[in-house]
Amino acid sequence: MTLILRNVRPWGAEATDVTLDGGAITAVGPASTAGTSPTEVSAGVTVLEGRGRILLPSFSDVHVHLDSTRLGQPFRPHSGGPGVWAMMLNDRQHWREDDASVAERATHTLGAMIEHGTTRVRSFAQVDVDTGLERLEGVLAARQEHQDRADVAVIAFPQAGLLREPGSVEVLEEALKLGVDVVGGIDPCALDRDPVRHLDIVFGLAEKYGLPVDIHLHEPAQLGLFSAQLIVERTRALGMQGLVTISHGYGLAELPAGQLQELLEDLGALDISMATVAPSGEPLPLAKLAAAGVRVGLGQDGQRDFWSPYGNADMLDRTWQLAFTSRFRADELVEHAVAVATIGGASVLDPAAMRLTSIADRPGLAVGDPAELVLVSGDTVTAAVMDRLPDRTVIHRGTVVADQLALL
Repeated sequence: MTLILRNVRPWGAEATDVTLDGGAITAVGPASTAGTSPTEVSAGVTVLEGRGRILLPSFSDVHVHLDSTRLGQPFRPHSGGPGVWAMMLNDRQHWREDDASVAERATHTLGAMIEHGTTRVRSFAQVDVDTGLERLEGVLAARQEHQDRADVAVIAFPQAGLLREPGSVEVLEEALKLGVDVVGGIDPCALDRDPVRHLDIVFGLAEKYGLPVDIHLHEPAQLGLFSAQLIVERTRALGMQGLVTISHGYGLAELPAGQLQELLEDLGALDISMATVAPSGEPLPLAKLAAAGVRVGLGQDGQRDFWSPYGNADMLDRTWQLAFTSRFRADELVEHAVAVATIGGASVLDPAAMRLTSIADRPGLAVGDPAELVLVSGDTVTAAVMDRLPDRTVIHRGTVVADQLALL
């Protein structure tokens, strides 16, 4: 099926018509006379009226925990204590209390993410001696349910670490046999307190099963730098360029300028990507990361779960948060936040995909690019981020999969 998007504004520019076929953009030309509704113009060709809306690459959520989401469930007050281990124990105590299963909650949230404009996802799924493979199986079920609406990569994630509880490594390896896409790790120093052993296990399993690595790094400043340097060493030694992601990296933004620049150069040289959730505190230096050639993506993290009451399945909302916490005001910078949330994330998921090389890049809408798109309302891209209006149309592989915040 050929789909013509009539009267759309790519990245907020002049109105054009965009033709989609075979899951890709096949033509971009001057806007033709608009009708009032989608019209069948010939066999196999459909016209969708853009109504002057802004055309963007669809959002890529590269750091989300679908296994813990409670969107759609009754709200409950936050009860977690400070620190990763206390928060994990709180989640462990309560996650089975909801009437809805992990699969039902993950399926609901993934559907809501798609409705709001996300068609590319990397989700964590906790595996440990408490949950076994139950939460992973729930995320895999959600992926199956929405397989025609979004591309979803799943990370087997040892949220409780690998060394604190006997049997943790065995559960992680069992998860890798179920068809997951990425091996996860977490805070090699602060949580497991044996960074060499922790990273040897994670990278060893990645090498054994031929999978990429994504490591949560909440550790502060110099401790975070030490763990990041160990990750750099293993990436170089195993030839895993383009296959490693550091998630969060909170402490890296706190480093002195010289140490930070040296680390960014190592990340760029080894093509180690980063994923942020736009937290409070010192922001990641997005402009410096782009200049160093580091792929950066954005994610929602947990969504109204036992870790945090935040998150609403709307990556446009999280893009606003990225711009706000980065202290962006100029249009060029706010638009860069959108670029990170869309094409930036897509390049984290696929290192062979197009990537951002500077804060001025606005790729993803040229002939030959994937037909992963979203139409949003707004006078400009910055206005669309500020207003976050519900008038959206979502396209996956050249097919409309959601419109007006409803799945099709």
